[in-house]
Amino acid sequence: MATALIAQVAFAQLQHKSESNLRKLNYAEQVITNLYVDEVDETKLVEDAIRGMLEKLDPHSSYTNPQETKQMTEPLNGSFEGIGVQFNMVEDTLLVIQPVTKGPSEKVGILAGDRIVHVNDTAIAGVKMSKEEIMRRLRGPKGTTVKLGIRRHGISDELVFMVKRDKIPVHSIDATYMIQPGIGYIRIGNFSATTYKEFMESMEKLKTQGMRDLILDLQENGGGYLQAAADLAGEFLNRGDMIVYTEGRRVPRRDYTAPRNGSFLDGKVVVLIDQFTASAAEIVTSAIQDHDRGLVVGRRSYGKGLVQRPVDLPDGSMIRLTIAHYYTPSGRCIQKPYEKGNKKSYDEDLLNRLKAGELTNADSIHFADSLKYYTLKEHRTVYGGGGIMPDYFVPLDTTKYTRYHRELAAKSVVLQQNLRYVDSKRKELKKRYPDFAEFKANFEVPQSLVDQIIKEGEKQNIKPKDENERQQTLPYLRQQLKALIARDLWDMSEYFSVFNDTNDTVKRALELLTDKK
Repeated sequence: MATALIAQVAFAQLQHKSESNLRKLNYAEQVITNLYVDEVDETKLVEDAIRGMLEKLDPHSSYTNPQETKQMTEPLNGSFEGIGVQFNMVEDTLLVIQPVTKGPSEKVGILAGDRIVHVNDTAIAGVKMSKEEIMRRLRGPKGTTVKLGIRRHGISDELVFMVKRDKIPVHSIDATYMIQPGIGYIRIGNFSATTYKEFMESMEKLKTQGMRDLILDLQENGGGYLQAAADLAGEFLNRGDMIVYTEGRRVPRRDYTAPRNGSFLDGKVVVLIDQFTASAAEIVTSAIQDHDRGLVVGRRSYGKGLVQRPVDLPDGSMIRLTIAHYYTPSGRCIQKPYEKGNKKSYDEDLLNRLKAGELTNADSIHFADSLKYYTLKEHRTVYGGGGIMPDYFVPLDTTKYTRYHRELAAKSVVLQQNLRYVDSKRKELKKRYPDFAEFKANFEVPQSLVDQIIKEGEKQNIKPKDENERQQTLPYLRQQLKALIARDLWDMSEYFSVFNDTNDTVKRALELLTDKK
């Protein structure tokens, strides 16, 4: 009886304190709005206050306004409404790279290489309109019609197409192909609402092509939906196997376990990770590693073990509030350390890792004994407290991607010149290489394209520091160009098929899978 009374009094005191703080916050906002010397934007004032509160918590609690929320959630929801084209900007003109298969633009006859110059009789080419504004004009509710004015090579008059907007799928799987006989390759860009369905379709496709073993590429995968990651991880595990569990101060423990025996229990699995692999991607990786279901290859992952709950606000804005930590099957919390309110230091972690030599030398990575855990079947040592350490470390090759190459890429010189080349040679290339296998085996990047990139770089004062840097740049630049041309003629699977031939992490995975010992 006495205990219950004490609890009631304590709750009442907390409630009174909370109401008092809310009144204080509301009073401060009214005072500033009504008395401040200059006019203030009340909406921005409230948004800044919310951001200020969240910034003092952890690095991943955040606020987004309605527009930011829409942009952030579209890739994870799996679709948006628009005309269905992949495009890029060549100077100030929208160039269609590929129309989405069976999408609204393809249905009316829009082709790769077309230039969209008018939208509903408004010029969008040659007027310095921002990419965001062009996208706003092209997108719109499903069922609405947009009038497009298009310029096409070989036709002097402007073509006009009426395109009825529709739902356009956003794919989270970047590539699916057989990398070697018996070995499939799947690269996942993020974990969205459609990832699991896409993954199962990819697996079925590869199995029909004779896949026995799998390379699951999660490099640069920043995460996404926890449930999508849990569903996918379950396909490699037995019924009842722990995938991940979450627990917080006000959130009770929740276990995510494999609901049934997975569809891929027998073949070998190698998971590829790097320093940008985070969150949901780390859930999949750690589940496979902790159950000794496969090997992890690459560099230590990002280390995001915090769970955010999205809280929708009435105006379409959103708070993403950290409510729990997630823990791997062996009990690891892989959230890297942080100081509350010090996001700058947190954001500089990857740069500090590079400076400390961790990305180039495995011996530079040190874990305290208190962070030691063991896998569940073979009892191998794994570590918590800051990302997932791979079973096989692959150093970052800082000599391959030179400063000169980085500057050419950053100023869009490589991309722009590649687009111009494909635009002028598309028909010729398609005729000469009717299928990708022939292209991959026989196509060589012409010296004229490389020379044009170097020349354009010089115009923007981008030059190699010496002849050695120039020569060091050329092999990787040619590989990148060949991959980009493959992407523009076919799709992302072909891009990665070319690019992975020089990816050291992929090559290490193949060595492990083909080792007969």
